[in-house]
Amino acid sequence: MNITLLPLAQSPKTTKLLFLDEASFEKSEFKNELIHLGFKPKSEAGVYMPVHDSVFVGCDSFDAEEIRLACAKAWDLLKSTQCVSLSIQVIEPISLEAVVEGFELSSYLFNAYKSEPEIPALKSIILHSDANDAAQRVQKAQIIASCTNNAKAIVNTIPNDYTPERMAQDAKALEEIQGVTCKVYDESFLAQEKMEAFLAVNRASVHPPRLIHLTYTPKAEAKKRIVYVGKGLTYDTGGLSLKPSEYMLTMKSDKSGAAAALSILKGAALLELPFEVHAIIGATENMIGGNAYKPDDVLVGMNGTTIEVRNTDAEGRLVLADCLCYAQRFNPDLLVDLATLTGACVVGVGEYTTGVMGHNRALMDELHCAAAQSGENTNTLFFNRHLKKLLKSSVADISNIGSSRYGGAITAGLFLDHFIDKEHKDKWIHLDIAGPAFVEKPWGYNQAGASGAGVRMNLYWMSQMAKEVR
Repeated sequence: MNITLLPLAQSPKTTKLLFLDEASFEKSEFKNELIHLGFKPKSEAGVYMPVHDSVFVGCDSFDAEEIRLACAKAWDLLKSTQCVSLSIQVIEPISLEAVVEGFELSSYLFNAYKSEPEIPALKSIILHSDANDAAQRVQKAQIIASCTNNAKAIVNTIPNDYTPERMAQDAKALEEIQGVTCKVYDESFLAQEKMEAFLAVNRASVHPPRLIHLTYTPKAEAKKRIVYVGKGLTYDTGGLSLKPSEYMLTMKSDKSGAAAALSILKGAALLELPFEVHAIIGATENMIGGNAYKPDDVLVGMNGTTIEVRNTDAEGRLVLADCLCYAQRFNPDLLVDLATLTGACVVGVGEYTTGVMGHNRALMDELHCAAAQSGENTNTLFFNRHLKKLLKSSVADISNIGSSRYGGAITAGLFLDHFIDKEHKDKWIHLDIAGPAFVEKPWGYNQAGASGAGVRMNLYWMSQMAKEVR
């Protein structure tokens, strides 16, 4: 989307967008016409009136999330018309950043596999604002939205095209950004580092695994070291604990955590945040074959923990266990993992919400506040000692699934907790993004498919932290 910034006084002749809450609707000169068309000043309501060359969208308030949703409605109304440009006056209390994010996120298209893709005529958004820092605010919003859309593109790409090697190539390409370096390690390194759990998951795939380590180093001395760890299952059949066919469909989305970690680091670098940021990604497939790892196997994690495999479809936590052990070598001030880890989380909090787990409630509250500002939904799932007992194994130190079907999202988090050193437990947060990462129907300003879950909340969070340390 081409976004142009102009002063309020300049008003080119083009289609206009107007936001209407109940108060502004009552004062609108178009009130009677809008009532006749069935318009109500409510969230996600809207109408396009070509006779007035205007689009009217409803808002329950002028909060940032309402503005994002209103812009998405405007895009939806105009994308099939011949409108090529839209003009918006952005004055308080309307958030400039929310307008930019709303259009950038809602106008994302993934048509790589369409032989005749439909391309909307609307390509230009003209923002009118007299704010002194308008240009910087627009740039920041564009970076956050574009990085979110970058994650979407990775997740939406089909497994035949997107292998662990391809993910490594995309990570290496980020070295073009100042301050970013990338190291890619193969199966020999994993064997040398005794990452047996990670290697076991990859065993039946013809595509070799990759441990990807991206680092962003700011120009000035870093205020903190923040490490993101992403689950990068480029495809997941469930292994020998084979998924039913209807559940295997959409498993290209099992790389969403890795896509988020990569895109978060990209955003941190483009925003020039004052932190040393790492993205550590375990990229592999989980396939079936004569050499596949099996239920009843006992694996040894990087930290020496023995793991009884009771279900090969609980593979992401095996990859993450080794990647989290590796990540802690760098003594992070903050350690966050992102993963489409459990269907149980989707059952518990719904498709549109990320489950947040950890030990430090103050830290989780910080993330929750940042997520709310970004528009992402989160819900805290608290650990408890009784669920931890469900991971006991009679043959190994720990089982890779709980002995009960209940509390599966939390027992998965508790499994990862077993691989977090004592000194890092209060610095660690686990994000189960299984619900919002990939939804097969449009919602809000998200298209059907990938949403880039986790990217915005973490970039908002780091941006807030940056304000506090500068």
